[in-house]
Amino acid sequence: MTETISPADLHPRPHLRRDRWTDLCGPWGFAFDDADRGLFEHWFDRAEPFDREIMVPFPPESERSGIHETGFHRVVWYRRDIRLDDDVRRGRLLLHFGAVDFRAIVWVNGRMAVEHAGGQTPFSADITPLLVPGEVQVIVVRAEDEPRDLQQPRGKQYWEEEPGYIWYHRTTGIWQPVWLEPVPKVAIAEIRWTPDVDRFGVRMVLRLDGSPPEGWRVRVRLRGDLPTRTLADDTCLLSGRELRRDLLLDINDAAIRRRRTLLWAPEHPNLIEATIELLDDSGAVVDRVESYFGLRRIEARDGRFIINGIPIFLRLVLAQNYWPSSLLAAPDANALKREVELAQSLGFNGIRIHQKIEDPRFLYWCDRLGMLVWSEAANAYVYSDRAAEMLTREWLEAVRRDYNHPSIITWVPLNESWGVPDLDRSAQQRDFVRALYHLTRALDPTRPVIGNDGWQHAVGDVFGVHDYAPTGEMLRERYADHETIERTFRHVRPHHHSLLGEGAEMTDEPIVISEFGGLGFVPQASEDWFGYGQFASPEALLERYEELVDALLASTALAGFCYTQLTDTAQETNGLLTVDREPKFDSERLRAINSRPSKAVPSEILDMLIKHEVERRRRARGQK
Repeated sequence: MTETISPADLHPRPHLRRDRWTDLCGPWGFAFDDADRGLFEHWFDRAEPFDREIMVPFPPESERSGIHETGFHRVVWYRRDIRLDDDVRRGRLLLHFGAVDFRAIVWVNGRMAVEHAGGQTPFSADITPLLVPGEVQVIVVRAEDEPRDLQQPRGKQYWEEEPGYIWYHRTTGIWQPVWLEPVPKVAIAEIRWTPDVDRFGVRMVLRLDGSPPEGWRVRVRLRGDLPTRTLADDTCLLSGRELRRDLLLDINDAAIRRRRTLLWAPEHPNLIEATIELLDDSGAVVDRVESYFGLRRIEARDGRFIINGIPIFLRLVLAQNYWPSSLLAAPDANALKREVELAQSLGFNGIRIHQKIEDPRFLYWCDRLGMLVWSEAANAYVYSDRAAEMLTREWLEAVRRDYNHPSIITWVPLNESWGVPDLDRSAQQRDFVRALYHLTRALDPTRPVIGNDGWQHAVGDVFGVHDYAPTGEMLRERYADHETIERTFRHVRPHHHSLLGEGAEMTDEPIVISEFGGLGFVPQASEDWFGYGQFASPEALLERYEELVDALLASTALAGFCYTQLTDTAQETNGLLTVDREPKFDSERLRAINSRPSKAVPSEILDMLIKHEVERRRRARGQK
């Protein structure tokens, strides 16, 4: 049974939470602007064009929005009237958008507040100067999303009117939460946590949105979940808008011996909770936020993924995270948690989010429940200087937003050469892939980065291979050990693509079969489906699934796998779950298959992991 979600669990920005915020999701006025007349006619200062109602944050293509029009509508408008409490006006008021696809302009009371480009990342505006005292405040949003622009980062959103092959309905406009947040005149704007496992500490970078007066301080209190007690209480004088502080946890020898009560890993996803207070020169609290981090270290070396010094075999499942009634947007906050729980219940220890920068609340549940995440950009489909600029800008915003999530263990800016289709022949495109890799590493040196996942490996800390071989025998022939893998990389072209790009060489990077399977259960022969193998019964499909997984687990050289995919999505019927998130097979049997040992992980480590799994199951069942 899913436990009750607390108010903190619902916060749209889990790593920077204030107690006071106003959810603006719900009914907004709405209008299509197919002739693109709204700017010329000043719709941002008029009410009459908004003759329809939409439920935010659901895109107008979705049923949940109340609009449910899937045709091409390049420009859409939103309008919302709000009344503010008197106490809100004592400081400043921020207006936040989780994501608007693709370009957005926001007005408040007829005056422009902010512009943003990028359909997957957040933006905010200080709307204090735009408020009208004593009046109803009017927020207007214009969203522009060109459906046929293949240079625009779009992920799995199709450029044709109806979904087809592996692409789905488009998502236009607002698709993540919108909220208001009152803040003081100088407020905490960003917190960045970099854990130091060796020293049992963390480096905190705190940024303010203004210059603090002389004598102001920051107080940081850290506390653990198991047991709940103060691990650090630090107060420091501010000398500018940015503070860098190394904090060591107050622990004793017994706590060090019980590392599992402090460290974050899938088997024990302990989080360190943080309270950060901005204090004036008298010691009064000016601003207060809640945050958290996971004390963990990720390494990709010696052919393995290593968490906190312990090798782990990745058992990932590819997740599109589209829902039939709401598309890119989750139908509700519970659905985000449920998606993580479903993947976990099938025996997977991680999720590869595919061609989507996911809602931070989903990542929050991966942090809290212990699911590893490969974080991937939504790619374009052609290369140009404009396409490179748009993807780079959005990707950097995503890395910055999600840096604090301990569940994220890999950054993947490009998938299967999408957006760089001439990678083998074009030095320019290879330079772009390498630049994205090095730029990501420069912003976050703590996680491995894959420049281009799947094939045409140009640069990266991990080799991600996509191989939809139909039988376990073929997988064994290709990946049984280091010798067969080297032969496969040199001479075999899975899915007709080269694995090694121009100038790339194999060293000791972990090798992960990051897409395989894709098996579809179709009770009757049908052309209205997509998958990499069609089976008429769940029993036949599960037997083939077992054959493929066993072949990968028998390898002495692989570091993990990622099965395609978690759920059916639109015409793709290759999910382990239906589009309504119902299992197609015996979940316990599927979990047992996924939980079998890998020959690539030493037996003594396996014994420990199995012990942890037994303990986890016992806790889940409420046993003592």
